[in-house]
Amino acid sequence: MPELAERLPGVLAKMAAAEIRQAIAISVDRQSAAEVRILAENHENLFASVGIHPEDPNSAEMSLDELIVAAKHPKVVGIGETGLDYHWCNGDLTWQHARFRTHIQASNHTGLPLIIHTRDAGADTLRLLRENQAQQGVIHCFTEDTAFAKAVLDLGFYISFSGIVTFKNARQIQEACRYVPLDRILIETDAPYLAPIPKRGKPNEPSYVYYTAQFIAQLRNESFETIEQATTNNTYRLFGKIPPLTD
Repeated sequence: MPELAERLPGVLAKMAAAEIRQAIAISVDRQSAAEVRILAENHENLFASVGIHPEDPNSAEMSLDELIVAAKHPKVVGIGETGLDYHWCNGDLTWQHARFRTHIQASNHTGLPLIIHTRDAGADTLRLLRENQAQQGVIHCFTEDTAFAKAVLDLGFYISFSGIVTFKNARQIQEACRYVPLDRILIETDAPYLAPIPKRGKPNEPSYVYYTAQFIAQLRNESFETIEQATTNNTYRLFGKIPPLTD
Protein backbone atom coordinates (compact mmCIF):
# COMPACT_ATOMS: atom_id res chain seq x y z
CA MET A 1 0.00 0.00 0.00
CA PRO A 2 1.47 3.39 -0.95
CA GLU A 3 0.66 4.90 2.45
CA LEU A 4 3.22 2.47 3.91
CA ALA A 5 5.53 1.72 0.98
CA GLU A 6 6.41 5.38 0.41
CA ARG A 7 7.80 5.71 3.93
CA LEU A 8 8.87 2.16 4.61
CA PRO A 9 12.12 2.89 6.54
CA GLY A 10 10.22 5.09 9.00
CA VAL A 11 7.41 2.57 9.38
CA LEU A 12 9.87 -0.23 10.14
CA ALA A 13 11.80 1.99 12.57
CA LYS A 14 8.62 2.84 14.50
CA MET A 15 7.65 -0.82 14.47
CA ALA A 16 11.00 -1.74 16.03
CA ALA A 17 10.72 1.05 18.60
CA ALA A 18 7.32 -0.33 19.64
CA GLU A 19 8.96 -3.76 20.12
CA ILE A 20 6.84 -5.32 17.39
CA ARG A 21 9.46 -7.57 15.93
CA GLN A 22 7.70 -9.50 13.17
CA ALA A 23 4.87 -8.78 10.75
CA ILE A 24 2.98 -10.30 7.83
CA ALA A 25 2.45 -8.27 4.64
CA ILE A 26 -0.80 -9.28 2.96
CA SER A 27 -1.39 -9.99 -0.72
CA VAL A 28 -4.58 -8.67 -2.33
CA ASP A 29 -3.88 -9.22 -6.06
CA ARG A 30 -1.23 -10.57 -8.44
CA GLN A 31 0.92 -7.44 -8.29
CA SER A 32 0.87 -7.18 -4.51
CA ALA A 33 1.58 -10.91 -4.17
CA ALA A 34 4.90 -10.31 -5.92
CA GLU A 35 5.57 -7.09 -3.99
CA VAL A 36 5.00 -8.50 -0.51
CA ARG A 37 7.11 -11.54 -1.35
CA ILE A 38 10.02 -9.25 -2.32
CA LEU A 39 9.45 -7.23 0.84
CA ALA A 40 9.69 -10.40 2.91
CA GLU A 41 12.81 -11.53 1.06
CA ASN A 42 14.50 -8.22 1.83
CA HIS A 43 13.59 -8.10 5.54
CA GLU A 44 14.26 -11.03 7.82
CA ASN A 45 11.41 -10.13 10.19
CA LEU A 46 8.72 -9.70 7.51
CA PHE A 47 6.60 -12.46 5.99
CA ALA A 48 4.04 -12.60 3.19
CA SER A 49 0.79 -14.17 2.07
CA VAL A 50 -0.47 -15.01 -1.40
CA GLY A 51 -4.02 -14.49 -2.61
CA ILE A 52 -6.61 -12.41 -4.44
CA HIS A 53 -8.96 -10.17 -2.45
CA PRO A 54 -12.70 -10.82 -3.01
CA GLU A 55 -13.60 -7.19 -3.63
CA ASP A 56 -12.61 -6.70 -7.29
CA PRO A 57 -14.28 -8.85 -9.98
CA ASN A 58 -11.69 -7.64 -12.50
CA SER A 59 -8.65 -8.84 -10.56
CA ALA A 60 -6.71 -11.44 -12.49
CA GLU A 61 -7.34 -14.82 -10.92
CA MET A 62 -4.67 -17.15 -9.56
CA SER A 63 -5.25 -20.81 -10.32
CA LEU A 64 -5.04 -23.50 -7.68
CA ASP A 65 -1.69 -24.62 -9.09
CA GLU A 66 -0.34 -21.08 -9.03
CA LEU A 67 -1.32 -20.61 -5.40
CA ILE A 68 0.24 -23.94 -4.46
CA VAL A 69 3.52 -23.08 -6.18
CA ALA A 70 3.63 -19.58 -4.63
CA ALA A 71 2.96 -21.05 -1.19
CA LYS A 72 6.18 -23.07 -1.39
CA HIS A 73 8.24 -19.89 -0.99
CA PRO A 74 9.88 -20.02 2.47
CA LYS A 75 8.60 -16.56 3.44
CA VAL A 76 4.97 -17.13 2.30
CA VAL A 77 3.05 -18.12 5.43
CA GLY A 78 -0.65 -17.81 4.55
CA ILE A 79 -3.29 -18.03 1.79
CA GLY A 80 -5.22 -14.83 1.20
CA GLU A 81 -6.56 -12.31 1.71
CA THR A 82 -9.56 -14.22 0.46
CA GLY A 83 -13.24 -14.57 1.29
CA LEU A 84 -16.54 -12.88 0.45
CA ASP A 85 -17.61 -9.24 0.30
CA TYR A 86 -21.29 -8.41 -0.18
CA HIS A 87 -20.84 -4.79 0.90
CA TRP A 88 -18.99 -3.62 -2.20
CA CYS A 89 -20.15 -6.38 -4.54
CA ASN A 90 -23.66 -7.40 -5.59
CA GLY A 91 -25.51 -9.21 -8.35
CA ASP A 92 -24.22 -12.54 -9.59
CA LEU A 93 -21.31 -13.36 -7.28
CA THR A 94 -20.53 -16.77 -8.70
CA TRP A 95 -17.03 -15.51 -9.51
CA GLN A 96 -16.45 -14.53 -5.88
CA HIS A 97 -17.55 -17.91 -4.57
CA ALA A 98 -15.32 -19.68 -7.10
CA ARG A 99 -12.34 -17.55 -6.11
CA PHE A 100 -12.90 -18.33 -2.43
CA ARG A 101 -13.20 -22.07 -3.13
CA THR A 102 -9.89 -22.04 -4.98
CA HIS A 103 -8.17 -20.41 -2.02
CA ILE A 104 -9.71 -22.88 0.42
CA GLN A 105 -8.45 -25.74 -1.74
CA ALA A 106 -4.98 -24.16 -1.82
CA SER A 107 -4.97 -23.88 1.96
CA ASN A 108 -6.06 -27.49 2.38
CA HIS A 109 -3.39 -28.67 -0.06
CA THR A 110 -0.49 -26.63 1.33
CA GLY A 111 -1.36 -26.64 5.02
CA LEU A 112 -1.07 -22.86 5.14
CA PRO A 113 -3.85 -20.99 6.98
CA LEU A 114 -6.54 -18.98 5.24
CA ILE A 115 -6.65 -15.22 5.88
CA ILE A 116 -10.37 -14.56 5.47
CA HIS A 117 -12.16 -11.33 4.64
CA THR A 118 -15.93 -11.48 5.19
CA ARG A 119 -18.21 -8.46 5.00
CA ASP A 120 -22.00 -8.73 5.08
CA ALA A 121 -21.54 -12.34 3.98
CA GLY A 122 -21.31 -14.31 7.20
CA ALA A 123 -23.73 -17.12 6.32
CA ASP A 124 -22.16 -17.86 2.94
CA THR A 125 -18.64 -17.58 4.36
CA LEU A 126 -19.46 -20.28 6.91
CA ARG A 127 -21.25 -22.40 4.31
CA LEU A 128 -18.32 -22.40 1.89
CA LEU A 129 -15.81 -23.12 4.66
CA ARG A 130 -17.91 -26.14 5.72
CA GLU A 131 -18.68 -27.38 2.21
CA ASN A 132 -15.00 -27.28 1.26
CA GLN A 133 -13.81 -28.70 4.57
CA ALA A 134 -11.53 -25.77 5.30
CA GLN A 135 -8.91 -26.91 7.78
CA GLN A 136 -7.40 -23.79 9.33
CA GLY A 137 -7.36 -20.03 9.19
CA VAL A 138 -8.35 -16.73 10.72
CA ILE A 139 -11.26 -14.37 10.26
CA HIS A 140 -9.29 -11.19 9.81
CA CYS A 141 -10.50 -7.75 10.90
CA PHE A 142 -13.51 -9.25 12.69
CA THR A 143 -16.74 -7.23 12.28
CA GLU A 144 -19.42 -9.83 13.00
CA ASP A 145 -21.32 -10.77 16.17
CA THR A 146 -20.79 -13.32 18.93
CA ALA A 147 -22.94 -15.96 17.21
CA PHE A 148 -20.72 -15.81 14.14
CA ALA A 149 -17.64 -15.93 16.37
CA LYS A 150 -18.95 -19.11 18.02
CA ALA A 151 -19.57 -20.74 14.63
CA VAL A 152 -16.06 -19.87 13.45
CA LEU A 153 -14.50 -21.15 16.66
CA ASP A 154 -16.47 -24.40 16.31
CA LEU A 155 -14.71 -24.86 12.96
CA GLY A 156 -11.37 -24.55 14.72
CA PHE A 157 -10.53 -21.12 13.29
CA TYR A 158 -8.98 -18.09 14.95
CA ILE A 159 -10.41 -14.56 15.18
CA SER A 160 -8.37 -11.41 14.67
CA PHE A 161 -9.34 -7.96 15.91
CA SER A 162 -8.22 -4.72 14.29
CA GLY A 163 -8.41 -1.14 15.50
CA ILE A 164 -12.19 -1.22 14.94
CA VAL A 165 -12.59 -2.89 18.32
CA THR A 166 -11.45 0.36 19.98
CA PHE A 167 -14.18 2.46 18.33
CA LYS A 168 -17.00 3.66 20.59
CA ASN A 169 -19.75 2.37 18.29
CA ALA A 170 -18.22 -1.12 17.99
CA ARG A 171 -20.14 -2.70 20.85
CA GLN A 172 -21.07 -5.84 18.90
CA ILE A 173 -17.41 -6.44 18.07
CA GLN A 174 -16.37 -5.71 21.65
CA GLU A 175 -18.89 -8.26 22.93
CA ALA A 176 -17.44 -10.86 20.58
CA CYS A 177 -13.93 -9.93 21.69
CA ARG A 178 -14.85 -10.69 25.29
CA TYR A 179 -16.25 -14.06 24.18
CA VAL A 180 -13.31 -15.38 22.13
CA PRO A 181 -11.09 -17.74 24.17
CA LEU A 182 -7.61 -16.51 24.95
CA ASP A 183 -6.03 -19.27 22.85
CA ARG A 184 -7.91 -18.24 19.68
CA ILE A 185 -7.50 -14.47 19.63
CA LEU A 186 -5.22 -12.47 17.34
CA ILE A 187 -4.66 -8.74 16.85
CA GLU A 188 -3.76 -6.90 13.66
CA THR A 189 -3.58 -3.52 12.02
CA ASP A 190 -5.24 -3.98 8.60
CA ALA A 191 -2.81 -1.17 7.78
CA PRO A 192 -3.03 1.39 6.35
CA TYR A 193 -6.70 1.33 7.39
CA LEU A 194 -8.62 1.40 10.68
CA ALA A 195 -6.07 2.95 13.00
CA PRO A 196 -7.11 2.41 16.62
CA ILE A 197 -7.99 5.12 19.08
CA PRO A 198 -6.01 7.32 19.86
CA LYS A 199 -4.58 7.25 16.30
CA ARG A 200 -7.93 7.08 14.49
CA GLY A 201 -7.91 9.07 11.26
CA LYS A 202 -4.21 8.57 10.63
CA PRO A 203 -2.76 5.98 8.24
CA ASN A 204 -2.47 2.81 10.29
CA GLU A 205 0.88 1.05 10.69
CA PRO A 206 2.37 -1.87 12.64
CA SER A 207 3.47 0.18 15.65
CA TYR A 208 -0.16 1.06 16.38
CA VAL A 209 -1.11 -2.54 17.17
CA TYR A 210 0.07 -1.74 20.69
CA TYR A 211 -3.02 0.45 21.25
CA THR A 212 -5.35 -2.31 20.07
CA ALA A 213 -3.71 -4.80 22.42
CA GLN A 214 -3.94 -2.34 25.29
CA PHE A 215 -7.66 -1.76 24.66
CA ILE A 216 -8.41 -5.49 24.38
CA ALA A 217 -6.62 -6.15 27.68
CA GLN A 218 -8.80 -3.56 29.41
CA LEU A 219 -11.95 -4.79 27.66
CA ARG A 220 -11.34 -8.37 28.78
CA ASN A 221 -10.08 -7.38 32.25
CA GLU A 222 -6.74 -9.05 31.58
CA SER A 223 -3.21 -7.74 31.80
CA PHE A 224 -1.46 -6.31 28.77
CA GLU A 225 1.24 -8.97 29.19
CA THR A 226 -1.41 -11.71 29.04
CA ILE A 227 -2.78 -10.40 25.74
CA GLU A 228 0.72 -9.80 24.38
CA GLN A 229 1.85 -13.35 25.13
CA ALA A 230 -1.36 -15.05 24.05
CA THR A 231 -1.61 -13.30 20.69
CA THR A 232 2.08 -13.97 20.04
CA ASN A 233 1.72 -17.68 20.86
CA ASN A 234 -1.47 -17.93 18.79
CA THR A 235 0.24 -16.34 15.79
CA TYR A 236 3.06 -18.86 15.89
CA ARG A 237 0.58 -21.72 16.29
CA LEU A 238 -1.51 -20.64 13.31
CA PHE A 239 1.26 -19.38 11.02
CA GLY A 240 3.57 -22.32 11.54
CA LYS A 241 6.16 -21.19 8.97
CA ILE A 242 7.07 -18.10 11.00
CA PRO A 243 10.10 -18.94 13.19
CA PRO A 244 9.40 -17.97 16.82
CA LEU A 245 11.70 -15.44 18.38
CA THR A 246 13.46 -16.82 21.41
CA ASP A 247 14.92 -13.69 23.05
